[in-house]
Amino acid sequence: MTEKNEIQQRSDNSTPSRKSEEPRHSTKPVHPHFVREVGERAVRKLRARRHESRTIWFGLGMMGLIGWSVVIPTLFGTMLGLWLDKHYPEGRSWTLALLVGGLCIGCFNAWHWVAKEHQAIREEQEENDE
Repeated sequence: MTEKNEIQQRSDNSTPSRKSEEPRHSTKPVHPHFVREVGERAVRKLRARRHESRTIWFGLGMMGLIGWSVVIPTLFGTMLGLWLDKHYPEGRSWTLALLVGGLCIGCFNAWHWVAKEHQAIREEQEENDE
């Protein structure tokens, strides 16, 4: 027997008959709520895999970014105010005025970052809902 014939005979023997291909259990109709639940779980799982990068470190990093966006302008305003009070002494306190000004600029900056991140999250949720 040639090699080609042996391979053909093995494949013929390994091919199951039609009866063995039929399911051994009865098929029951699938309920629509079951299909919907499986679909929702699959969507949640895919969404979770997509957002693996958003861990606790992402949240802490965002808090740090927002904190520094407030601290840097406040410190800059305070340092400028101290310099002005030292070189141009008047009845007013430049330190206090520029500290408050730096704080206001920092809070506006933090609000900008939070609004930008909130918008990105909302757009992503709308995209996932479609």
